[in-house]
Amino acid sequence: MLYPYRTVRGQMDFDILFQNVTIVDGTGKPAFLGAVGVTGDTITAVVPGDGTISGADAARVVEGSGKILAPGFIDIHTHSDLTVLHAPRAESRILQGVTTELCGNCGMSSFPIRQDRKCDYHYYLSEYVNPEDALSYSTLPEFVSCIEKAGHSTNLGFLVGHGNIRLAVMGFRQGEPDQAELREEKKLLEEALDAGAFGMSSGLIYPPGSFASSRELEALAARLKSYGAMYTTHMRGEGLTLVNSVKEAIALAEHTGVRVEISHFKECRKEMWHTAVKEAMQLVINARARGLDIAFDQYPYQATASGLETNIPSWAFEGGQDALKKRLCDPKTRARLREEADADHKGRWGDIYVSYAEGTDNQQWIGRSIAEIAEATGKDPADACFDVVLNSDFKSNEVNFGMCEEDIEYILSQDFGMICSDGEDETLNFPGVPHPRIYGTFPRILARYVKKRKILTLEKAISKMTGMSAARMGLVDRGLIREGMKADLVLFDYNTIEDTPDYLHPEQACRGIEEVCVNGVLTASHGTHTGARAGSILKRN
Repeated sequence: MLYPYRTVRGQMDFDILFQNVTIVDGTGKPAFLGAVGVTGDTITAVVPGDGTISGADAARVVEGSGKILAPGFIDIHTHSDLTVLHAPRAESRILQGVTTELCGNCGMSSFPIRQDRKCDYHYYLSEYVNPEDALSYSTLPEFVSCIEKAGHSTNLGFLVGHGNIRLAVMGFRQGEPDQAELREEKKLLEEALDAGAFGMSSGLIYPPGSFASSRELEALAARLKSYGAMYTTHMRGEGLTLVNSVKEAIALAEHTGVRVEISHFKECRKEMWHTAVKEAMQLVINARARGLDIAFDQYPYQATASGLETNIPSWAFEGGQDALKKRLCDPKTRARLREEADADHKGRWGDIYVSYAEGTDNQQWIGRSIAEIAEATGKDPADACFDVVLNSDFKSNEVNFGMCEEDIEYILSQDFGMICSDGEDETLNFPGVPHPRIYGTFPRILARYVKKRKILTLEKAISKMTGMSAARMGLVDRGLIREGMKADLVLFDYNTIEDTPDYLHPEQACRGIEEVCVNGVLTASHGTHTGARAGSILKRN
């Protein structure tokens, strides 16, 4: 037989039977016609052939003629740990076919949180955390207890954020940790790993993570290696310094032997398009040839998304939010910040749009670029940006059109990259105009880069969205359609699949996603969320 699935004969009972489906099983092997039976939370039959299981009985039969059945999509880079408590149904995930998420990326996580520094954490995590969020948990087990009480629709695994760790020990102070502080950082890391965290993430453009040296990161990564855990990194630069940033990530892998995942691989400066990603990618290819375990993830959009305050020079963040506010309000210091920001953003302010900002005065600017705001107010662009940040009390986000399509397709063509959204659990009534990647990443891969552009085959794309990510995380019971695997499944119409979320109207379901099954429970049916909250908490094996 071409596929190693057992033949099923005679009476069988299933809770759900998907029949007459084209199965793309997550391995990258060719699609085939078949039927899949689900009992409880497990796939109990996978039968290639004419699309039926003779004599089988099922509580619910899903007719999939002309449709694709794939493993539930695995989003290996999300921030849903910071939003799941206010969006436990995760419409933004389920309605694009995502069933499993690895959270806590970019150095930001829901733990550890020092209760005596809660104000600092509210500020550090403000892109995702609301001011009224209690942040009543301190550790991973405490956080898990909170979300299990409410239930959640997707399977969630967690990374611990290096920024959280450093903030707990050093606050927003620049410089190296002393020996006692480094021991405390290692202790917090080990507590998270002992509780089942999959690894540690870094966000090296965000203070306080940006204040860390390679030496500090390697000391922590050595502990990750001893646990068999992974290191994911939002690198120190994704623009003019992309190549050097990749070199830093490779050096960490060489010095520690840890498994490294480069987060949302991209090039964000026009003057570096078409060349920098190829030079940087070749460094990774060469490192892999030397035996280093380095891979990457990617989202398929030309715009990034982040907090608007990332446009402020990083040195101004020393000491935290109050210190930054004083610097922005001091005329002399602000003049220096303005000069540096304008120099760094020459020709780029028109590419940066306000996607969300609190404050009545800021509502008129949502959906408009910094250049447009500057023209409307008669201000210097940097001052216009700083004022939105201040008037929102540091609760403002951006969408930044910094990438080119050719680079996206080159990165996507690499065999060792996986698909991510860099999004989070959200409802369909998110305030403002968020990045469409939150709602549409995975259907976009299928609609644009498989069907239209033909950068990937369907089987390769599904593998990048399922089996490869499961293997990267070390999940042994998800990511493939095989008997004995957990029943995380997505049924979609390949002919109509479309990423309907766009930059103007992102908060909507994708077209073509028909049925989504999480741990054997139909969580979306006929493209509508059923209300089910059948997600599991995943821990590192």
